[in-house]
Amino acid sequence: MHKSFLVLPLLLCASPAFAQEAPPAIQLPPELTDPAAAMQMARTVQALSTALLNIRVGDMRAALEGRDATPVERNMTVGDIVRRNDPDFDRHMQEQVATVGPKIQRSMRAINHALPELMRDVDDVQRSVERAVSNLPDPSYPRR
Repeated sequence: MHKSFLVLPLLLCASPAFAQEAPPAIQLPPELTDPAAAMQMARTVQALSTALLNIRVGDMRAALEGRDATPVERNMTVGDIVRRNDPDFDRHMQEQVATVGPKIQRSMRAINHALPELMRDVDDVQRSVERAVSNLPDPSYPRR
């Protein structure tokens, strides 16, 4: 009788649920959490924003207004139009781009921290959906 009290906990620990290995911790690839990669993304954002600001839009603007573009308008860029409304646009843009790298780093750290819990929640949802689907009636079962 006393032996059964000692053996029972061991039998419970030997169940298949305990025999399963814990899933590996899910993390973002190191390329996304590396500070150098975040700074490279910031430089890419800077290059893209510069490229977009240098797109010539004077001909298109004149065409939308139903007229031919003047020689000055032909060389007008998106940046020229934006700078009319904000003379300090370049400085503001540089300030915003300078904060991109640190923001990306903080975001990746937060995502990396939240990812395991998120994946557990996704697994819980998947199990719930599987249970719900398993309780659906079989469409091939004859109706009475």
